[in-house]
Amino acid sequence: MLVTQIDGLSYLKFDPSSKDQFTQISEIIAQHLLEPYSIYVYWYFLNKWPQYCFIVKDELVDQDKIIGVIISKCEPHNNVRIRGYIGMLVIDPTYRNRKIASNLVNLSIEKMIEYDNIDEIMLETEVINLGALKLYESLGFMRTKRLYRYYLNTHDAFRLILPILDKSGCRLAFLSPLSV
Repeated sequence: MLVTQIDGLSYLKFDPSSKDQFTQISEIIAQHLLEPYSIYVYWYFLNKWPQYCFIVKDELVDQDKIIGVIISKCEPHNNVRIRGYIGMLVIDPTYRNRKIASNLVNLSIEKMIEYDNIDEIMLETEVINLGALKLYESLGFMRTKRLYRYYLNTHDAFRLILPILDKSGCRLAFLSPLSV
């Protein structure tokens, strides 16, 4: 389902019934992310939170090929916040520097706010991934923690958080539990 078109590219909601989309997402992530993910990780995110997973296609070039993907989720955090999480973001290298990643992150954030009224969004990225750090920090994410030897390749990661609501800046001990 088409969500929007920007600069001739189609941003679509992931279709959980599409085996082709699932396969292409698995392939683009395996090709362009260093961390090896199991097929069960994709299945978990894509089937439980498809409303936060978006793909990008350049339909003028190839109407079937996925050139970008974001995989996200939302869950309660410590029963006092609703936390969005960006698990994976990948853009085909031939399409980089066209603001596709920014557009996907903003689309995912917009839907997390709309559907779940999230308090904050979190993600991790390698400390050496300067492009990702520049992208996320330009969108307002802040480094909150260094995670030593976080990835299988033994690289460190930064945890980044984007506060959405004021309570994101409060200590957990001072927050009331979420109402169910």
